[in-house]
Amino acid sequence: MNNTAENDNDKLGFGSIVLFGVNAIIGSGIFLTPGSVVQQVGSKALVVYLIAAIFATILAVTFASAAKYVNKSGAAYAYSKAAFGPKVGFYMGVLRYFSASVAWGVMAVGVIKSTISIFGGDANNALTTTIGFLVLMALLTLVNVFGQKVVKYVMNIATVGKLAALVLVIVAGATILTVTQPGHTISSVDSVRVGGKAVVPALTTSTFVMAIVSAFYAFTGFEAIASGAEDMKNPEKNLPRAIPLSMLIIAVIYIGVVAVAMLLNPKALMTTKEVVAVAAIFNNRFLKNLILVGALVSMFGINVASSFNAPRILEAMANEGQMSKWLTQRTKNNFPARTFVISVLLAVLIPMAFQYNMTNLITLSAMIRFLGFIVVPIAVMFFYKGKSQAELLPAERNLVTDVIFPILSIVLTVFLLINYDWKSQFGLISNGKVVGVNWYAIAMMAFGFVVLPLIMAWLAKRETR
Repeated sequence: MNNTAENDNDKLGFGSIVLFGVNAIIGSGIFLTPGSVVQQVGSKALVVYLIAAIFATILAVTFASAAKYVNKSGAAYAYSKAAFGPKVGFYMGVLRYFSASVAWGVMAVGVIKSTISIFGGDANNALTTTIGFLVLMALLTLVNVFGQKVVKYVMNIATVGKLAALVLVIVAGATILTVTQPGHTISSVDSVRVGGKAVVPALTTSTFVMAIVSAFYAFTGFEAIASGAEDMKNPEKNLPRAIPLSMLIIAVIYIGVVAVAMLLNPKALMTTKEVVAVAAIFNNRFLKNLILVGALVSMFGINVASSFNAPRILEAMANEGQMSKWLTQRTKNNFPARTFVISVLLAVLIPMAFQYNMTNLITLSAMIRFLGFIVVPIAVMFFYKGKSQAELLPAERNLVTDVIFPILSIVLTVFLLINYDWKSQFGLISNGKVVGVNWYAIAMMAFGFVVLPLIMAWLAKRETR
């Protein structure tokens, strides 16, 4: 009885789930990339972020709706298996696991390259990146080995740290604007010129849509929050409430940061060569350093979240009998050591094999997410109708969250896919033009969507025999 109570205390409560969601979604993007969105659409950037936030919230509510019917770990895997059976569930589980592990590796590489650049080193030096990469992975392993309590504390501290840095951008920027009154308005962004040429191009439907797609990626990560549902208190009640609240907090912060940056120093935001673009809007060295520290804390925090999520997807499949039971064993600190080791190897070896080419790796992770954004909404509508291949929780059905939002999610996902820049993702770019085929990216897609599922299916079949 005491052991049960102790294990329950180790689980993430409502507040920790909200912070975990914020931590899982807010990564390096808001520090590094708002300049590119502003550069694409100028003064319409705030509208773009608002639309992206609405898109992401609709998808997040859909995932939260799935969580009230199925509270098992694995997110898209658990939901698709419950709705469509073990075969579809197995395929989605393998894809999601691979995507999560590779995404973890990509974010780890991002932390190392950013850290090296911030301290004046050569981020393109393979040896330096590899050493830093392995050291970071060792540190993340230590954090997880000490158990969920330590993971929870680290994630909460990291989340508070990154929020403090972002709030600092908003408060310091607003204070400077009030004191100095530079005379900039949001519309002034459109008239910024460098070398006699306008920085912001003429607005077209295509650039507006691509800006929304770019901004949308700053909100992704919500689908991974439910991956560790079994390590959360009352996930069927807490997840549907925690995910939308996380999204609201993030949307307010993002829009506030971008608005301040656009008003304070739009030229620096759009043209800086600094790694952390948001820091470039300030001239004060102390403020810049604080924001740089916040960016690094943010990147480390999302790595902790990824190291928590990825192993539990594979463990969830093992708990469901679709992978070896050997993978379900945990340490006395409740650490899924075996699935963690496999995830670390995948997260380390794949980026190394592709020489840390971020574009190729991110492409696969993004495509698997899109597939989940279609399958999970369909699953939620099945649950609403009482159709499933497994027993569901006796959840309260809601037409808006269980039918209307999933339909909107599918429509929005198809819209994003249609307007996705496929040529850039699968082509070699030179001087802004596609000059050839990116066979590495194509090979990565084939491995993730076909080869790995076949290997995992063969191993699972062997285990059954």
